[in-house]
Parts: sequence; C-alpha cells; structure tokens
Amino acid sequence: MYVLMCPCIATPSLRAVGITKDADLRAFARAQERCRTFGIDTVMMPCSETEYLGPDHPPGPYEGRLDTPAFAEIMDQSEATVRAVIRERGAPLCIVGVDSSPVCGVNQTYRTDIRHPGRGVFLSRFPEIPVLDVCDFARYRVYLAAPLFSEAERAYNRSVAALLREHLFAVHLPQECGDSSAERSSDHTSEIFAENLAALAAADVVVAIIDGADTDSGTAWEMGYAYAQGIPVIALRTDFRQVGASERVNLMLEEAACVTDRAEMLPHLLFSPRLCPRWEDTAIGHI
Repeated sequence: MYVLMCPCIATPSLRAVGITKDADLRAFARAQERCRTFGIDTVMMPCSETEYLGPDHPPGPYEGRLDTPAFAEIMDQSEATVRAVIRERGAPLCIVGVDSSPVCGVNQTYRTDIRHPGRGVFLSRFPEIPVLDVCDFARYRVYLAAPLFSEAERAYNRSVAALLREHLFAVHLPQECGDSSAERSSDHTSEIFAENLAALAAADVVVAIIDGADTDSGTAWEMGYAYAQGIPVIALRTDFRQVGASERVNLMLEEAACVTDRAEMLPHLLFSPRLCPRWEDTAIGHI
C-alpha cells in the first residue's frame, strides 16, 4: 500500500515563496505521520514547477506563466516517471495533493488569477487515480464519543471503531482505555477524565453516537467541548425517534455537528483515502 505525494509536503521549500503558513506545515507533518502510523509507503512525485521556475520562485497562476512548451515537456517527463512507478508497484491508494496549486491542486486550482474548480494541470494527467487534499488526508485522529454503559452500547461502539480503522483512522475509544464500570467504581475517575480530555483536545475530528431518547450527557459534553475548540463533529444517529417537529435530537447538538443516520457514511464524511474522489467526482463537503 502506498500513496503518491506532492513533493512539497515533505520539502515545503519547493513551494512558491511566501505562501506556506504554519497550518500548512502542521498538515504536511500530520499527513506523513498518518503514513507512518499505518505503514503506508510514500512516493514523492517530481516537482515540475520548481524544476521549470527554479527555487524561490514567486507564486502565480498557470496561464501566462506555465503555459509554455518547455513546461509541458517537463510535465511529460514527470508523468513518465510517475507512470513507471505505477507500472512497477501497481495503483496507489491515492494521490495526496495541495489544494489551489496550479500544478498539484485537488479540488481547486489557480489556472488564472481566479481560483477554478478541478485539479491542477499535472494531477489532471492522472484522471484514473483518486486524489485527496493534504489537509483532508492529515485529519485522521478520531475521538469516538458514545455511551458505554451496556454491552450492546459497547459492542456497537467497537463496530464503529473497527469501521473507521479499516479506513485508516486512528480511533480513541474511551472504553478501550480504562473507562469501564470497574474503573469508575474506584478512585480513577480523575485519571479517566484527564486521559479522555487529552485525547479529545488532540483529535482532528469527533465522531459522536447520539442514539437514545436523549443524547448521553457525557457525549453531549464532549461534542460541546469539541465545537468550542473548533474541532469538527460528525454525529451518528440511527434512532428513528425525533424530539421535535424539525429536530432529530437536541437542536444545539444538531447545529454543532454534521449528522448522519448511517454508520457507513462516516468514511465518506471523514474523507477516507480508500474512498477519495476520482476525476470530476463530487465531494460531500469539507468538515
């Protein structure tokens, strides 16, 4: 299993001068961390833009700057290099690109001075290979918030965690980390709180199970904390009961989350690299 990765993710100095922010660097590091965590090999693609413009080049669009026969020839060579890797290793899991790049953009690209939807000029040469923006690929640490007080609840939580792990997400599931009836009956409650809070604060996204006549209070607390910290929340409610004419569950929880009624939708909503879109596929919407 391997991914093709834009080279600036490993070497940010290849990017145009002045465009790399701290958030970009964190995403680049986290994307590489995900690969190490799950044993995903990374193959860095050639950087046609830097080869053509040289290091320390200024940012700019494709048209009027890169739309030349010389650059097209460099891209031909770069494509041949990538195609050779694919012939040798088979199809990659996906290409990890950098959105808005005129060359390696995923969902949008600066073909002109205005951003346009679609892939950059180099990634568009691989329409058969799924692509994923590095920021989506980097978002892989999931905190699974859910009630855990019955065997049925714990079994369902395990099944949801297993589904997410199959899609290369690292899942913190409190019931697997000492949060049990035995521990709660002892003097460990402060330790449980501290451990779960640290995992929650470090999460890239929270998946919350909100079944029941009313949402579990601990799960609701975790959702509220995540929302206040700017951590995206995806809520799963398979319970068909509604609490109001237009509410499936408490409106404060619904407004703070993206709610789905099917567990199998979670990998799509989380931008699983096993399900990332191919050429001109429509993404569900970024979290």
